[in-house]
Amino acid sequence: MPTSPRLRLAAIAAAALLPLAGCSDGGSRAAKPESLAWEPCPAPDAAEGTGQPPGPEWECTALDVPLDYDKPDGDTIELALIRARATDATHRIGSLIYNFGGPGGSGVATLPAAAKDYQRLRARYDLVSFDPRGVGRSAAVRCEDDKQLDAYYASDATPVGPAAEKTFVDNLKTYSAACEKNSGAVLPYVGTLNAARDLDRIRDALGDAKLYYFGISYGTELGGVYAHLFPKNVGRAVFDAVVDPTNDAAQGALGQAKGFQLALGNFAKDCIDRGDECRLPGSTPKEIEDGIVALQKRLAVKPIPVGDRKLTETAATGGIAQALYSKDFWPLLEQGLDEADGGSGQLLLALADAMNGRNQNGTYSNIGAANTAINCADFKDRYTLEQTKAQLPAFRAASRVFGDYLGWAMMGCTAWPVPGAWQTPDVSAPGSAPILVIGNTGDPATPYEGAGKMAEKLGSGVGVELTYKGEGHGAYDSGNPCVQKAVDGYLLDGKVPAADSVCTR
Repeated sequence: MPTSPRLRLAAIAAAALLPLAGCSDGGSRAAKPESLAWEPCPAPDAAEGTGQPPGPEWECTALDVPLDYDKPDGDTIELALIRARATDATHRIGSLIYNFGGPGGSGVATLPAAAKDYQRLRARYDLVSFDPRGVGRSAAVRCEDDKQLDAYYASDATPVGPAAEKTFVDNLKTYSAACEKNSGAVLPYVGTLNAARDLDRIRDALGDAKLYYFGISYGTELGGVYAHLFPKNVGRAVFDAVVDPTNDAAQGALGQAKGFQLALGNFAKDCIDRGDECRLPGSTPKEIEDGIVALQKRLAVKPIPVGDRKLTETAATGGIAQALYSKDFWPLLEQGLDEADGGSGQLLLALADAMNGRNQNGTYSNIGAANTAINCADFKDRYTLEQTKAQLPAFRAASRVFGDYLGWAMMGCTAWPVPGAWQTPDVSAPGSAPILVIGNTGDPATPYEGAGKMAEKLGSGVGVELTYKGEGHGAYDSGNPCVQKAVDGYLLDGKVPAADSVCTR
């Protein structure tokens, strides 16, 4: 998931440096546009994920920002940026800045790979993205090494019994200690409030009086916090695959359990509807789900060898979740489950590797470390073993397949070395320009209800909700003509869709 899910729920950071008061510029004045020295882009580094250098239309640069905005003249870090210039310079509007989510996803690596979906927007915008602080080339958070991460992601994340629970907690403590040892200097400063201040620095350095923004998944939360801090600086903004800003960490995790269960049911129904073409045993969606639960139980006892690695129950569950992010991945999920049932775990493990940022050469991007660090810098809650176990029945009721996996993930920040900033983010943005907020009824990772909550919290006349009745994480990149017409009409021509508009498949 280069736009990785908020599966690894955490609590988030740096209360000392993250004052929420008011909507001042937070020290947002930045270097002048000409200070950005754009150059040809290198290939993504290991922290961003391996790959080929972007094509010649892409340029890269770096922008210095304060490590601690309470000390604007103190230490700085570099933010990595990437852009492709507008193809119609005569009618250019400005720069359209993307955040693809995670948190922890590299925008520098993701935007070139996804740019084909945004070519109409590139006509009048420079397409721009960045590695947020703590991510990729921007002061990357680093925790365990590749060998340690292989063991960490293979370990049991749904423990049963005191001994397994102790091992689970010890693994979390070891991981958090490694993060503190290797990245302790930046951990207090990687939260969303600081990232929002960075976003305003980027806007200013690009020479735009207003922010033109496309936020996806966690990028919607970042965009909402930006709109709260800098409402007068919002130009045209789109939030797609919207995070519910009213959920605390536990509520967000439970919402995801329900969302992934919904998506799994839709996948199973689609398989049944295809009759004999469906490779999975069962004549009803429930029977297909029964088979998946049975596979999980077998893997918990006896993982499937895959070379010198193993497909564990935890890895299989992560791989299933990864495949539910897009309907395009459903055939891979069907094949992976069928093969695992027959004793081959290679495909499900590959899907789990994609979830965890493992590259084909065995190295890891830092998406997992950054995801934990940013979440733990944001959310205050630190759940004890007893609190977590008390909530597991609700998670299991929400999903037999994902309930334990997401319930136990609530402890991801329990041993974290720095405190979190909020219970829930403040995204109220009175005085902001309209923000188009798109909810997808079949979204597994950011359930549909979050879009309505975001629109409501942004405020009357600011949040404009659009519903897409579809599948997968996000709406614009589904290719749905109705969604794309609404988004393009707003970003390119300033036409705000009617409130509560609906697009169907």
